[in-house]
Amino acid sequence: MKSVVLLDYGSGNLHSAERALVRAGAQVEVTADPTAALAADGLVVPGVGAYAACMAGLLAVRGERMIGQRLAGGRPVLGICVGMQIMFDRGVEFGVETEGCGEWPGTVAGLDAPVLPHMGWNTVKAPGDSTLFAGMDADTRFYFVHSYAAQQWELPDNEHIAPAKLTWAEHGVPFLAAVENGPLSATQFHPEKSGDAGAQLLRNWIGSL
Repeated sequence: MKSVVLLDYGSGNLHSAERALVRAGAQVEVTADPTAALAADGLVVPGVGAYAACMAGLLAVRGERMIGQRLAGGRPVLGICVGMQIMFDRGVEFGVETEGCGEWPGTVAGLDAPVLPHMGWNTVKAPGDSTLFAGMDADTRFYFVHSYAAQQWELPDNEHIAPAKLTWAEHGVPFLAAVENGPLSATQFHPEKSGDAGAQLLRNWIGSL
């Protein structure tokens, strides 16, 4: 059984995420202990609410260092919702710019859509070689709750590294619904709230550890 640390930094649906990961077959510890976070087979970074508040909580437990150290060693990390957004360089909410973890270049900004937040079920367009979405139909739906997102991918291709696998969705404008980039994966939607589809995605991620 794979070991997964669910990073406890004051943000995220920890109980529902923990239950979903356990049901998907992982041995889960909810903690901000860096030793545990670095030793586990996988690290999950949840996130709910404002970008700035999530970054403040992450910095308070030095979570950005845990993420960076794991990725430097090729150790898997999964970001969920705002936990995906903070992997980018910066987020802009209400005119305030907040520095993120900087694992990916780019800015998370508000969606230009007639109805916000984007709340409810939506389909995604995943690449055929995706690990996260393996075995799922094209009309599979996932549960979103957000008003902000990364709306373009700015990491240049590198001949020494496989290109990122990008999954898109649309609400007013296209936005990144998921990214698989080496050891770092992330979803804008909530797998733990996405029923059987979310459970399958978590099983796929755990199976890749």
